[in-house]
Amino acid sequence: MATLVSFHAHPDDESISTGGTLAKASADGHRVVLVFATRGEHGEVAEGFLDPGETLGQRREKECHRSAEILGAPRVEFLGHIDSGMIGTPENDLDGSFWTAPVEESAARLAEILREEDADILTIYDSDGAYGHPDHIQVHRVGVRAAELAGTPRVFEATMNRDHLRKVIEIGREAGLIPADEVPDVGEDSTFGRPEAVITTCVDIRHLISTKRASMAAHASQISETSFFLLMPDEAFAQSFGWEWFIRHGVEPTGEMDDDLFAGLD
Repeated sequence: MATLVSFHAHPDDESISTGGTLAKASADGHRVVLVFATRGEHGEVAEGFLDPGETLGQRREKECHRSAEILGAPRVEFLGHIDSGMIGTPENDLDGSFWTAPVEESAARLAEILREEDADILTIYDSDGAYGHPDHIQVHRVGVRAAELAGTPRVFEATMNRDHLRKVIEIGREAGLIPADEVPDVGEDSTFGRPEAVITTCVDIRHLISTKRASMAAHASQISETSFFLLMPDEAFAQSFGWEWFIRHGVEPTGEMDDDLFAGLD
């Protein structure tokens, strides 16, 4: 069996972008390790949600470990950076923010984990961070370099299938779950995901969709019961999020997608 290390910016990212793939890997007997750059300290949280004296970072770390249990990831590590907030916000430039961290230093920390695990596969995000978030972009930069340092042979960039995303948005709008003024720009020049033509791997996780959804629900500070993700009817959720999309780093698309990150791995 192989080892997959999945690198993310904040707790809950692992659920949304790769939850089904990680659960599938674990169910197939592979070792799954989660690494987070930050604890998501600058996320939004409803007033009164946290316990007295509890910080958002502390709550999100707890949620992260619960999600890891659901997905079957026995090891969870944090690189210790601070959440950089959304692009263009003051948090981008704070001391300790992941966005301002030297790539080489962060990559060295991640590479140490990759070596410890003798990792066969590393998942990161595409070069736009799937949707332009600064910490997600930094995950790409740090992850690519860490794989080089550690000699990790397979790197997969989690992304969104832009063509499929348009269909998801339409489903959400028709169901009244996505207000018209909250629809993201997914045009050809958008930073949201990648066109289907450049995607190399599509993992069908519909048989694990309840596990993916449970992993999302574990992040209650960020994904509430009234969120778009959790309000969708089961069938609509499966049709929207029942596939996870990756670009294998350094590999040209052939027009035919693999259906497993482990395909061809001896």
